[in-house]
This record gives sequence, C-alpha cells and structure tokens, in this order.
Amino acid sequence: MKALLLWPIMPNSFWSYQETLDLAGLRATNPPLGLITVAAMLPADWEIRLVDRNIRLETDDDWAWCDLVIISAMIIQKKDFWELIQKGVALGKKVAVGGPFPTSVPEFALEAGVHYLILDEGECTIPMFLEALQRGEERGIFRSPEKPDVTQTPIARFDLLDLDAYLAITVQFSRGCPFQCEFCDIINLYGRKPRTKTPEQMLAELEVLYQMGWRRLIFIVDDNFIGNKRNAKVFLRALIPWMKERNYPFILLTEASLNLAEDEELIDLMVQAGFTMVFMGIETPDVESLQTIHKEQNTRQSLIESCHKITRAGLQIMSGFIIGFDGENSGAGQRIQDFVEETGIPQAHLSLLQALHNTAMWNRLKQEGRLLEELGDYFTFQKSLINFTPTRPMEEIVTEYIQAFWNLYEPLPYLKRTFRHFSMMEGKKRPSQKRPFGWHELRLFSTVCWRQGFVRSTRFRFWWQMLAMALQQPHLFYDYFVALGIGEHFFNFRHEVKAQLEEQLEAWKQDKQEQQKEEVNLQLSPLS
Repeated sequence: MKALLLWPIMPNSFWSYQETLDLAGLRATNPPLGLITVAAMLPADWEIRLVDRNIRLETDDDWAWCDLVIISAMIIQKKDFWELIQKGVALGKKVAVGGPFPTSVPEFALEAGVHYLILDEGECTIPMFLEALQRGEERGIFRSPEKPDVTQTPIARFDLLDLDAYLAITVQFSRGCPFQCEFCDIINLYGRKPRTKTPEQMLAELEVLYQMGWRRLIFIVDDNFIGNKRNAKVFLRALIPWMKERNYPFILLTEASLNLAEDEELIDLMVQAGFTMVFMGIETPDVESLQTIHKEQNTRQSLIESCHKITRAGLQIMSGFIIGFDGENSGAGQRIQDFVEETGIPQAHLSLLQALHNTAMWNRLKQEGRLLEELGDYFTFQKSLINFTPTRPMEEIVTEYIQAFWNLYEPLPYLKRTFRHFSMMEGKKRPSQKRPFGWHELRLFSTVCWRQGFVRSTRFRFWWQMLAMALQQPHLFYDYFVALGIGEHFFNFRHEVKAQLEEQLEAWKQDKQEQQKEEVNLQLSPLS
C-alpha cells in the first residue's frame, strides 16, 4: 500500500505565530504529532509519504503515486480538510480521516465524501481499519470506547519531518485530564483518568530527536502534564540526569493546570529538568464564572499569587482567557487586562467563548435552545463570534473582547510586562543550558532589534530592557528575546482580529434586524 499522509493548512491564529515564523525563516510552529504517530502504527511494508501543507504543498505526482490518502485535522483546519477530502475522492483515491475534529464531528467528513473514519484513539481503531482493508471493505467507521494503554504507543516517525522548518517539535507524555471544566472537550476525547507513558519511553523519544540533531524547543503537548502528579514526578526525576548529561539540549514547555502552584516540589523538578514555559488555562479572574464552568481547581487559592509563585520559581506563564461566560458581568475584558498587567504574563491567549461539540456546555446549551450549530469559517479561533446566545448583549461582549485583545498587544505595554514577568524569576537559577543561537535566531534577532529598537516608539524601552536583562539575568536572555520575537506576531494579528470581528458583528446585527422585521411582519399578517 502507498499511503499519502496529509496535514491541512493551519489558518493564521493566536497559535500560528505566522509573522514571527516568517521573520525567523521558519514555516510552522509544530509538526503533526498525531499523523507521524499513526505512521508508526501502519504496516512496515507500506510506503509512506507525509506532507505537512504548512511546510509545502503536495504535488500531482504525490496524488498519482498513492493508493490511499490519510488526513488528520483539528477543527481550525476544517476548510482545507474538506477540500482535501473532496480532491482525493474526485481523483479516485480511497480517503481515510481521523483526529480530534472528525472524532468530534464525524458528519462533517461524511458529507465531504470520506470512505473511512478512523475515530477516537488510533491505538484501538487503526487495527480495526487495517483489518477492514484486508477484508476488502470499501467503507467503514471505526470507533472504540476503550482508552488505550499509552505505554504501548510506538515512537513517532520523526524521520518523516523536515525538522528545520519548525519552531518546536512535539512529544506526548500523557492523555486525559482529571478535571471537568464544562467548556472543555479533552475529557470527551481522552477521558478523566490521565494515562502516562513510562520514563523509559519518553527518554527514548527524546534520544531519537537528540540523535537527529534537534536542539531547540520541545513542546510536551499534554493537555495537562500534571494530571497524574505522581507519574509526572517519576518522569521528571529520570529526565533531570538525562538532560544534565547532554548539557540540556532542549528547551522544554508544556501545558498544566494552575494547581501546579500547590506543589512546590513539582515546580522545582520542572525547573531542574529544563522547563522554561507552561501554558495554563486561567480563563477569567471572575471567581463566579469559574464556579459556573466547574473550574473549581482555579478557585482554591488566589489566582494572582498562584501565578506569581510559579513565575518566581523560574517558569514563564502563557495563559488562556475567555470572555462570554454565562452570568458574566460587564467589564470582563478590562478585568482580564488588569489581571494580565498585574501578573506580567506576556502571551495571554484571549478568546470569545465557543461551545465545542459534545461537551457538557454544548449539551446544556442545546437543551436550553441557545445553541447556534453552524460551523463558521473562524470557529474555535480568535476571529469567530460566540456560537450561542449569551446572557449579556453580544455586541457588548465582542466590543470588550476587541478592545482587550487590541490593548494587550499594544507594543509598548507588551514590552513592559514581558520585562516585569522575566524580572520576577528570582528563585533558583535554571541549570546551565546551551541556547542554540543559529541563523533562525540571528535573523529574528536582527529584525526585532530594528522594529522594536528603531522603528517603533518602543525604542528607548527596548534597548534599556535588553541591556538590563543581559546584565542582571543573562541565563534568561534567550527566552526573553524569543518572547519579544513572538510579540511581533501579536502586534500584527490584532489588526486581523479587529477587522474580522467588526465585520462579523455588523453582519450579525443586520441579520438580527432582519429577523426582528420578519417577526413583526408575522405578528401583523393575521391583522391584515
């Protein structure tokens, strides 16, 4: 079998860092970890070609060569996902799909004409798919409620990647999350019992990347790295000597719940192992909203003090914030801005609330008749309106959101709070790490210096902060510089967010006026 594995185009979003990637001569943030893991599960005698369409487009020869097309996708990639399915079908190829989006919304892929749906977790459903192929079945939907033992998951086929095209390479330690946030679909996809790989597995994966010459960021893409704290600590204790023996070749980052602040030992182990950044879903500083969405783990301690504790220990925080929760009071956007300023968090992932398919929120809103089920062009990223009827005026929410997003990524405030954030890292110094200052970094560094140090009004602040960071905390200089480079993406992206949302809001208001007119006409028609 000749299989063409395709990863659809990722539209410009908070996570794409497109402007920063362009400046650094890179093509994409992360590779498709799911697809290269699937590739490792396919029969050894299959011929495989992987095309990440964010790196290069597949050729006519690729299409002519293959017998089977396998596509994975997240919901943000739905436009290109649809078009790839239809192209494969039109060319007479068998098309199989899987991943988070088809698993959550299988009818989308079916409407596009797909032949095989390989849903849920591949360790269980790929064998079903392969058996169906052997039996000569032309179509099939393969599902399994079983949550596989990830200690049996093979090492991903990193050899299929053009490593130098990516900002970070991804690996996975665990699946699942013990919490039950109403709006989150992770527990639907992977369950509430975190399953972890063994330390030996993880070190074997890292060794492969080390031997391949990778020396930059590694993103451990768990939705909650500390979902199983005991196993996380066991892994970290094995990782620390491994990293030390190799002079800390990687810069590590991951995602974790805010209750990390409750475990000083775990924070210390992460810092010793070479972690530099952690993404945390803070969501909102409004405790009432956190209780409404069942995010009680964020209500047990002061949010601000928890953030300060983690930062002071030496971990940069990247945070998620959401506007539009039920019962939310006016001014939520300003309260988020105030929180971000007080904590100094550089990258605040701000979104309008979206009800994801089959989550507890989705089901509740559907029962209440408030759900708008259409998948808009920008669904699940920063340029999409709320997909349900909120409890306060849509126009008020969106206006607050646009203003907050714009203000958070005004260049001068961004530089100021980024410096404050790194200046807070006054605890134990991280282990001596070799920072890979290659041509990508030099290219980005020169442009950032030009834009922020000469062109913009940030020039005096930029040079003063750079000098202070280099003299006072030289071990943080590389990470600080990268944070400034990432800022270039947001400085541009905020214009895109503002324009798209204002356009959608205007269309929404027009539609609402038309609906009101129709309702008035219907009320008047019996009288006439």
